Amino acid sequence: MRSSVTHVVLPGTYDPVTLGHLDVISRSNRLFEHVTVGVAASRSKRGVGTAFSLDERVEMIRESLDERGLVDVDVLPFEGLLVDFCRRVDAGGVVKGLRAMTDFEFELQQADLNAHLAPELESVFVMASPEYGYLSSSIVRELASLGSSVDGLVTTCVAQRLRERYREG
Repeated sequence: MRSSVTHVVLPGTYDPVTLGHLDVISRSNRLFEHVTVGVAASRSKRGVGTAFSLDERVEMIRESLDERGLVDVDVLPFEGLLVDFCRRVDAGGVVKGLRAMTDFEFELQQADLNAHLAPELESVFVMASPEYGYLSSSIVRELASLGSSVDGLVTTCVAQRLRERYREG
Protein backbone atom coordinates (compact mmCIF):
# COMPACT_ATOMS: atom_id res chain seq x y z
CA MET A 1 0.00 0.00 0.00
CA ARG A 2 1.31 3.40 -0.97
CA SER A 3 0.88 6.40 1.29
CA SER A 4 1.54 10.04 0.60
CA VAL A 5 2.84 12.86 2.72
CA THR A 6 0.11 15.39 3.43
CA HIS A 7 1.60 17.32 6.36
CA VAL A 8 5.06 18.88 6.25
CA VAL A 9 7.16 21.00 8.56
CA LEU A 10 9.30 23.87 7.33
CA PRO A 11 11.88 24.28 10.09
CA GLY A 12 14.16 27.23 10.64
CA THR A 13 15.19 29.98 12.97
CA TYR A 14 13.59 32.67 10.79
CA ASP A 15 15.70 35.41 12.37
CA PRO A 16 13.93 37.24 10.73
CA VAL A 17 11.57 35.68 8.18
CA THR A 18 12.35 36.93 4.65
CA LEU A 19 10.40 37.03 1.40
CA GLY A 20 12.49 34.03 0.34
CA HIS A 21 11.19 32.05 3.32
CA LEU A 22 7.65 33.14 2.55
CA ASP A 23 8.06 32.06 -1.08
CA VAL A 24 9.06 28.53 -0.01
CA ILE A 25 6.21 28.43 2.53
CA SER A 26 3.70 29.55 -0.12
CA ARG A 27 4.92 27.02 -2.66
CA SER A 28 4.86 24.24 -0.06
CA ASN A 29 1.32 25.26 0.81
CA ARG A 30 0.35 24.58 -2.81
CA LEU A 31 2.01 21.15 -2.74
CA PHE A 32 0.86 19.78 0.62
CA GLU A 33 -2.48 19.75 2.44
CA HIS A 34 -1.07 20.87 5.78
CA VAL A 35 1.98 23.06 6.37
CA THR A 36 3.52 23.84 9.74
CA VAL A 37 6.30 26.38 10.07
CA GLY A 38 8.50 25.12 12.90
CA VAL A 39 10.39 27.98 14.51
CA ALA A 40 13.49 26.60 16.19
CA ALA A 41 14.59 28.08 19.51
CA SER A 42 18.25 27.88 18.41
CA ARG A 43 19.53 29.60 21.51
CA SER A 44 23.16 29.14 20.55
CA LYS A 45 23.06 29.60 16.79
CA ARG A 46 26.60 30.31 15.60
CA GLY A 47 27.58 30.89 19.22
CA VAL A 48 25.78 34.24 19.49
CA GLY A 49 22.09 33.39 19.69
CA THR A 50 19.35 35.01 17.67
CA ALA A 51 18.65 38.70 17.16
CA PHE A 52 14.96 38.21 17.97
CA SER A 53 13.42 36.11 20.74
CA LEU A 54 11.52 32.95 19.88
CA ASP A 55 8.20 34.67 20.62
CA GLU A 56 9.12 37.64 18.43
CA ARG A 57 10.10 35.36 15.53
CA VAL A 58 6.84 33.38 15.79
CA GLU A 59 4.84 36.62 15.89
CA MET A 60 6.69 38.09 12.89
CA ILE A 61 6.03 34.95 10.84
CA ARG A 62 2.34 34.96 11.72
CA GLU A 63 2.06 38.66 10.86
CA SER A 64 3.99 38.14 7.62
CA LEU A 65 1.84 35.20 6.57
CA ASP A 66 -1.26 37.28 7.26
CA GLU A 67 0.21 40.21 5.31
CA ARG A 68 0.79 37.86 2.35
CA GLY A 69 -2.66 36.25 2.62
CA LEU A 70 -1.40 32.85 3.79
CA VAL A 71 -3.82 32.23 6.62
CA ASP A 72 -3.98 28.42 6.49
CA VAL A 73 -0.41 27.75 7.67
CA ASP A 74 0.38 26.79 11.26
CA VAL A 75 3.31 28.43 13.05
CA LEU A 76 4.69 26.69 16.13
CA PRO A 77 7.85 27.14 18.18
CA PHE A 78 9.98 24.15 19.08
CA GLU A 79 13.07 23.16 21.01
CA GLY A 80 15.06 19.99 20.67
CA LEU A 81 15.26 17.61 17.74
CA LEU A 82 13.36 18.37 14.57
CA VAL A 83 12.35 14.71 14.20
CA ASP A 84 10.74 14.78 17.65
CA PHE A 85 8.82 17.94 16.73
CA CYS A 86 7.64 16.33 13.48
CA ARG A 87 6.38 13.32 15.41
CA ARG A 88 4.58 15.58 17.93
CA VAL A 89 2.70 17.42 15.17
CA ASP A 90 2.22 14.22 13.13
CA ALA A 91 4.07 15.49 10.05
CA GLY A 92 5.35 13.01 7.48
CA GLY A 93 7.88 15.29 5.84
CA VAL A 94 10.30 18.16 6.15
CA VAL A 95 10.63 20.84 3.47
CA LYS A 96 13.85 22.82 3.15
CA GLY A 97 14.47 25.68 0.75
CA LEU A 98 17.76 25.66 -1.14
CA ARG A 99 19.57 28.66 -2.60
CA ALA A 100 22.95 27.28 -3.68
CA MET A 101 25.09 24.15 -3.70
CA THR A 102 26.44 25.05 -0.25
CA ASP A 103 22.87 24.93 1.08
CA PHE A 104 22.40 21.54 -0.56
CA GLU A 105 25.49 20.01 1.03
CA PHE A 106 24.48 21.14 4.52
CA GLU A 107 20.80 20.23 4.09
CA LEU A 108 21.61 16.82 2.61
CA GLN A 109 23.72 16.03 5.66
CA GLN A 110 20.83 17.08 7.92
CA ALA A 111 18.34 15.04 5.85
CA ASP A 112 20.58 11.97 6.10
CA LEU A 113 20.77 12.38 9.88
CA ASN A 114 16.98 12.81 10.07
CA ALA A 115 16.54 9.66 7.94
CA HIS A 116 18.73 7.78 10.41
CA LEU A 117 16.77 9.10 13.42
CA ALA A 118 13.30 8.89 11.82
CA PRO A 119 13.20 6.68 8.69
CA GLU A 120 9.48 7.39 8.30
CA LEU A 121 10.16 11.10 7.72
CA GLU A 122 10.57 12.26 4.12
CA SER A 123 12.82 15.18 3.15
CA VAL A 124 11.76 17.47 0.32
CA PHE A 125 13.96 20.20 -1.13
CA VAL A 126 12.47 23.25 -2.83
CA MET A 127 14.73 25.48 -4.88
CA ALA A 128 14.58 29.18 -4.10
CA SER A 129 12.88 31.29 -6.73
CA PRO A 130 15.56 33.14 -8.72
CA GLU A 131 14.57 36.53 -7.28
CA TYR A 132 15.37 35.26 -3.77
CA GLY A 133 18.45 33.13 -4.43
CA TYR A 134 20.77 35.63 -2.75
CA LEU A 135 18.53 36.39 0.22
CA SER A 136 19.20 35.26 3.78
CA SER A 137 18.23 36.37 7.25
CA SER A 138 21.85 37.23 8.04
CA ILE A 139 22.06 39.52 4.99
CA VAL A 140 18.82 41.23 6.04
CA ARG A 141 20.06 41.72 9.61
CA GLU A 142 23.37 43.14 8.40
CA LEU A 143 21.71 45.57 6.01
CA ALA A 144 19.29 46.70 8.73
CA SER A 145 22.07 47.10 11.29
CA LEU A 146 23.93 49.37 8.86
CA GLY A 147 20.85 51.54 8.38
CA SER A 148 20.07 50.31 4.87
CA SER A 149 16.54 49.73 3.62
CA VAL A 150 15.29 46.14 3.70
CA ASP A 151 12.18 46.95 1.67
CA GLY A 152 11.58 44.25 -0.94
CA LEU A 153 13.46 41.70 1.17
CA VAL A 154 10.98 41.28 4.04
CA THR A 155 7.34 42.13 4.72
CA THR A 156 6.47 45.60 5.99
CA CYS A 157 5.87 44.32 9.54
CA VAL A 158 9.35 42.73 9.65
CA ALA A 159 10.97 45.84 8.16
CA GLN A 160 9.40 47.89 10.94
CA ARG A 161 10.68 45.49 13.62
CA LEU A 162 14.17 45.64 12.15
CA ARG A 163 14.13 49.45 12.11
CA GLU A 164 13.06 49.45 15.77
CA ARG A 165 15.64 46.82 16.74
CA TYR A 166 18.61 48.53 15.15
CA ARG A 167 17.60 52.06 16.11
CA GLU A 168 17.58 50.93 19.75
CA GLY A 169 20.96 49.63 19.80
